[in-house]
Amino acid sequence: MKVQAKSSYLSISPQKIRLVADKVRGMAAKQAVTVLEFMPQKGAELVQKTLKSAIANAENNYDLNPDNLVVETIYAGDGPRLKRMKAGARGRSKPRVKRTSHLMIVLNEREE
Repeated sequence: MKVQAKSSYLSISPQKIRLVADKVRGMAAKQAVTVLEFMPQKGAELVQKTLKSAIANAENNYDLNPDNLVVETIYAGDGPRLKRMKAGARGRSKPRVKRTSHLMIVLNEREE
């Protein structure tokens, strides 16, 4: 049975989350939580929080054993971009783009 969790409007670029997501794709869910705990990237904390939510969804809503879950799909997509301005030289303005992202995690039971 597939179980999913989604986090929206994360204040980090999708490229940075994809670097973390590629490390845990295909891992056992419990092992992935442990690996993410010791990664130094900001995205690791956000991915770990969403992964724990997916595990809790599986446990509470579908009565699945968390030890049998595998990270089947994990991907980060673009969210809306916040366009801001910063003061530049000679009274000009310089554009700044603050990217956001949406994270989706799908867990599945391990085939035995």
